[in-house]
Amino acid sequence: MTSIADPPHEPNPSVIDHASPERERLRGNLGPTSLLLMILAYNAPIAGAVGYISITIGYGNGLGAPLMYGLAAVMLGTFAAGFMKMARYVKEPGGFYSYITAGLGRAVGLGGAAVAALAYFLMLAGQAPYIGLSATQMVEVTLGGPSIHWLVYAFGTVLLVGVLGYFHLDVSAKVLGALLVLEILVVAAYDVVVVAKGGATGLTGSFMDPGNIFSGSIGLGLLFAALAFAGFEATVVFRDEVRHPERTIPLATYGFIAFVAVVYGFTAWAIIQALGSDQAVAATAENPTGAVLGTFSTFLGRFGADVATVLLNTSIFAAMLTLHNILTRYIFKLSGDGVFPRSIAKTHPRHGSPHRASMWVSCATMAAVFVSAIAGADISVLYAQISGIGAYALFLLITVTSVAVIVYLNRNRGQGLSVWSRLIAPLIAFGGLLTLMILATLNINLLLGVSQELGLWICVGVFLLWLLGAFYALRLKIHRPEVYRTIGRQ
Repeated sequence: MTSIADPPHEPNPSVIDHASPERERLRGNLGPTSLLLMILAYNAPIAGAVGYISITIGYGNGLGAPLMYGLAAVMLGTFAAGFMKMARYVKEPGGFYSYITAGLGRAVGLGGAAVAALAYFLMLAGQAPYIGLSATQMVEVTLGGPSIHWLVYAFGTVLLVGVLGYFHLDVSAKVLGALLVLEILVVAAYDVVVVAKGGATGLTGSFMDPGNIFSGSIGLGLLFAALAFAGFEATVVFRDEVRHPERTIPLATYGFIAFVAVVYGFTAWAIIQALGSDQAVAATAENPTGAVLGTFSTFLGRFGADVATVLLNTSIFAAMLTLHNILTRYIFKLSGDGVFPRSIAKTHPRHGSPHRASMWVSCATMAAVFVSAIAGADISVLYAQISGIGAYALFLLITVTSVAVIVYLNRNRGQGLSVWSRLIAPLIAFGGLLTLMILATLNINLLLGVSQELGLWICVGVFLLWLLGAFYALRLKIHRPEVYRTIGRQ
């Protein structure tokens, strides 16, 4: 009988080629709570309220937006049902790269790794100039401080992220956990005060009205809501650095989905109440960020609004640190597999961290920030555009991973897996994710803020990158078979 780890039509990538060097393992001691806080930092509440929720209301299905977070959670929950079953057998911390390789083969897996690395790098590179601009405005306007060029803040943040990434993952977890708790408290205070004061014009249940649910574009509403769930791949990326991964990873994954569904869904409703049901859609469509921050000032006062502004910057920093850590581990994993120089895949003797990969990622991010500065790009527009490309690439990755889950779990039915977890739930997830991919492609101009023609060419570029990665894997099979055999190894 074929092993459950066998990719189709080629040798099993789960079997290590013992002729190749054993890869080094990272070390860590994260529990479920620490891991949950790590991945929540990627889409922290204040950045989510200002960046994601406002757009879901303004450009999605308006007053029906709160329900979209519940619907997106159901879709990703069905994906997680199969994904977590697969996690029992895929012991590598390579994220979607390892899972796609195990299910669909080395060539498809390496193509996915190329797309994943690009996605995380683009989002990280986009966040760096953005926090520079945001920090400049915070210091000058909110705090009344001196005028300093945004490059100083951008480079300083990249340097700080790199330093934290150099050390043990537990250090990053403690920093992110502290920042996230502060954000949760502020958002909770905002929600409570809005409800206690009855919103702008009285509390309503307008999100339950069928006319509102299907108003605007329900497809775009679901698409933007699903963006808030990006990043939960990190639960398996950090597999080597958590204790009792068989228990910790599922708890953090389902905890993340539940948290985003409840907190983002409720906060979406609170924002609508704060703006007034009759004004919410128009206000968030005209000025998504300003509309939400304005309600913080209205309901929490000037001090509350200033705190939210400061925490918005720490939220961007937290997202950068999470992105840096994920990308670093992708580079570390690919280096350990021989795709990149194996010298990069060295763990720090004391911290057990991928310190060399972290330094490479920091240098690349610094270079990207410098290029954006000398190019004279509009930072706020650039951030939205390249982050949108990264988000599109992640949608593609998770859609392909859902196919890999189905293939992998059904290759061998003798593992005590229920029909629900190995077939029905993954198929439902694939249908939903494929629908999102189609919506994202058809509305790529809105997602990236570019023309439809340019947006479609960018989509083509993402697919071509996947093909180039697959082609490189096949080239390795011919010219460097010892490296090819270690792609996605377990």
